[in-house]
Amino acid sequence: MNPLNAKKLLLSKWTAVQPVRKDKHFMVTKVIEPPVAGDNAEWVDIEAVFSRATQRVAWRDLQNEEVWKQGWV
Repeated sequence: MNPLNAKKLLLSKWTAVQPVRKDKHFMVTKVIEPPVAGDNAEWVDIEAVFSRATQRVAWRDLQNEEVWKQGWV
């Protein structure tokens, strides 16, 4: 997998390896900025395409290929 950059995550697409509640495809809808300016973002909000449910995950967790695949597979 290519290295992720927090600045380029907004509107990126992801596929969950193990779907949860029929949700398999997700899109990053918000990158949570840190309270201290200059620090890197740590969290992103991802929205399920099917149910529109939103969850907050650490953006570095998206690099775990056992849980997430980049793009809609």
